[in-house]
Amino acid sequence: MDPSTISNVFLRYAVAPLRNDPAAVGRVLHACGLSAALLEASHARVPPERFSALWLAVARELDDEFLGSDSRRMKIGTFALLCRGLIHAGRLERGLRQCLRGFATVFDDIEGELIVEDAEARLRVANRIADPPRRVFATELFLVILHGVICWLTGRRISFTRATFDYPEPGYSIEYHVMFCPDLQFDAGTTEACFDARCLEFPVVQDEAGLKRFLRDAPQSVFMKYKNNDGWVARVRRRLRKTNGENWPTLEALAGEMHVAPSTLRRRLESEGLTYRELKDGLRRDRAIDLLCSTRLSIEAIAGELGYQEVSAFYRAFRHWTGTRPGCYREDALATAAPTTTT
Repeated sequence: MDPSTISNVFLRYAVAPLRNDPAAVGRVLHACGLSAALLEASHARVPPERFSALWLAVARELDDEFLGSDSRRMKIGTFALLCRGLIHAGRLERGLRQCLRGFATVFDDIEGELIVEDAEARLRVANRIADPPRRVFATELFLVILHGVICWLTGRRISFTRATFDYPEPGYSIEYHVMFCPDLQFDAGTTEACFDARCLEFPVVQDEAGLKRFLRDAPQSVFMKYKNNDGWVARVRRRLRKTNGENWPTLEALAGEMHVAPSTLRRRLESEGLTYRELKDGLRRDRAIDLLCSTRLSIEAIAGELGYQEVSAFYRAFRHWTGTRPGCYREDALATAAPTTTT
């Protein structure tokens, strides 16, 4: 299992179109092994498999792969049809423009435009949705889908260099550092995600077999593509995951392992939106959720593996992360897990 987790703020957005149908909400939560309490808990997070399952369950209820975000439905099967036409595009620019034209035929309220100026390519999003929360979620969803398609078509990570948003900074904007990039601006005149224009010349490397794999794993294959596996944060995460939290090195020792000065490592991590402490806390949080959901280890054993000398410190940290106690989180996850869920 990918030990990363996703904030439940996105789960609440996804379920919002069903809020007037309690029975439908119950069905989708049961299908993905979530409870209403966990959905509403402050700061709760879930494994990516649960978010994928929720996305699919809501899409089935609505017959809408865009989760009710646009006034016109993106009927189930539309995304597969659009992607099938992209694998013969030849190079990324042609495939991306074709993808944007396809979305323009599907949606009424949101559309994207590719603008190329000098060395920069910009994906500009125009969003005419009036309701602020639904408008923000639609923009996030649209850009994440586009980014996932771009990375899949070329078979490589294409990083956004900066992003601007024409709405106020949301309370969970730290998630944008992972979803998009560290260089963010809110309350801007336009919504744009920018990347190196040279990437537009990359060849499209996918074929029918690649399309089948991509669609088989969707939507997780779409929204988990945004991870920067080559950045300093990813490198440090990979290093720390090799050992338990109690054996993690200091920043100074880690910098020595990576052959850089501590100040350089600190600066490079912060340029990607995280301090070393925040990175370690995120790993502990995600590992704790993983162990609580997938093992029968005691709370004390989990606390020790994560590097907490006092179990009470782990309890305080976990409540800060998720809004609930570790034991309650485990009981809730196990009680609501669907029979086919594996976490």
